[in-house]
Amino acid sequence: MFDKLINAIKRDEKNRAKFQKAFFEKEIASKTVLLHEGEIANNIYFIKKGCLREWFNKDGKDITFQFFFEGQPVASIDSLMNIKPSLFTIESIEPSIIFSIAKNDFTQLFEAYPEFKDIFHDFIFQRFRNYGQLFLSRIKDTPQERYEDLIKNHSEIIKRVPQHYIASYLGITPISLSRIRNRK
Repeated sequence: MFDKLINAIKRDEKNRAKFQKAFFEKEIASKTVLLHEGEIANNIYFIKKGCLREWFNKDGKDITFQFFFEGQPVASIDSLMNIKPSLFTIESIEPSIIFSIAKNDFTQLFEAYPEFKDIFHDFIFQRFRNYGQLFLSRIKDTPQERYEDLIKNHSEIIKRVPQHYIASYLGITPISLSRIRNRK
């Protein structure tokens, strides 16, 4: 999605200068927090290289509920759109290269390129679908079944994300995850 957007901007002589200046490229180290739980989001991030996660604090434990990889947008959408404190933190898992764009510039981008608004909405709906599946999985599936689904459908997470974040995402302890992995 992001590459298509950048290519459309590069081809557009009328809006090129305006929107190329709207994107800020940053190289960030692992464990860099882009948005803290409780802050109001002002930016949307696109991952050029790397992996980010969204997590929240529950009684002193961090609970991971989403991972993002190259080409994906990341934001606290509710916070950004409704000017409310974010319910979660956005943090890098590995050294990453991201592009950030401010909310106002992002809104203007959709006005100039309405076809990308539909693509972005499709991504948001897919994300809500993933949240729904994760929620149902926590209710109906065993930890073993959740891990097997992760291997089958999201192998990039298994390959790139530290085990303690995977355990948190699956709703189990790292020790339980280790036991499940050793049964294989």
